[in-house]
Amino acid sequence: MNYKHNPNLTKTAKCLRKNMTKEEKHLWYDFLRTYPVRFLRQKVIDNYIVDFYCSKAKLVIELDGSQHYEDKGREYDKIRTKKLEERNLTVLRIPNNVLNERFNEVCEYIDNIVKEKLNSR
Repeated sequence: MNYKHNPNLTKTAKCLRKNMTKEEKHLWYDFLRTYPVRFLRQKVIDNYIVDFYCSKAKLVIELDGSQHYEDKGREYDKIRTKKLEERNLTVLRIPNNVLNERFNEVCEYIDNIVKEKLNSR
């Protein structure tokens, strides 16, 4: 499926790839980069830049810092998740503190979701 995107966000996405958060670096370099199913970082989909995207599994992974738990952040995330789900994508939201405290469990969870999505196709 072709996910049209806003080309004006491409430059921002490239900048975000070069300036990943500590948690994004950890997940990318210690798990997703060498994962057997390809993931992309800071992928532009529609008018959004998602943290990680796997086209084969139709999966978006979002790492959520503290700003996502403020009223404004929660409302924005709700709208954004709905728009992505309308494109038949599954959105996993993982709080930064959970990633930091239970990294191996988070990786197992992602692995299970990817396998489940691929097996259901």
